[in-house]
Amino acid sequence: MQDRNDIFPDKKGATRGDTVAPCCSLLFETPVIPKQFTAEESLFRNKCNYKIEHMARTYWKPGTMIYPLPAVMVSCGETPEEYNIITIAWTGTINSDPPMCYISVRPGRHSYDIIKRTGEFVINLTTENLAKATDWCGVRSGRKYDKWKEMNLTPAPAKYVKAPIIEESPVNIECRVKDIIELGTHHMFISEVLGVSIDDAYLNENDAFSFSKANPLVYTHGHYFGLGKKIGKFGWTVEKKKKKAK
Repeated sequence: MQDRNDIFPDKKGATRGDTVAPCCSLLFETPVIPKQFTAEESLFRNKCNYKIEHMARTYWKPGTMIYPLPAVMVSCGETPEEYNIITIAWTGTINSDPPMCYISVRPGRHSYDIIKRTGEFVINLTTENLAKATDWCGVRSGRKYDKWKEMNLTPAPAKYVKAPIIEESPVNIECRVKDIIELGTHHMFISEVLGVSIDDAYLNENDAFSFSKANPLVYTHGHYFGLGKKIGKFGWTVEKKKKKAK
């Protein structure tokens, strides 16, 4: 996982930006303000003060503030002796056709050299039930621990890569590295998705993946959360309502 320094900005460098609403600027630039106001003027001033109070913003130095993110366990290694798991939040989709994704890993991590050498890995999505294993695998090193044994996780053969899948994960995304971009603290592994396997227990009656059954785990500003209620689906804001049958 990313360090706390990636998440919590240094507030010593913070500045306060108080934006004055346009409707208030003339009022506050007027050198002489009457001591008594009509009811209409008082209402106008109250509205201006409300806008000023709610438009104030605190500026932090540039940081990683895009949340929530998926908290995934990435499995790697070509043989059982080197199988390892690393927890990653810096991950996501970058292309649809061909399907491509990325993970960003610090070069000092044990899994970094394994993934760079083998050019393969598996992104295993996590659930609320896997929260403990997800966190533990992110703060313990594979150099010192057998994460599979410690967290009672099961390595199973993947279909397209030598790296194992995590059998307890609802979704396993098999990836092959296409490029490595050295960005700074992290190196980004640009990868092609070779195959996706779904645990049948998480499929609904239409053979679609059921998020309500899986209870996915997400990472937000140093904390783990489950997903809330469903708000809508893609395109629901412009979708035409179906006419009721007469």
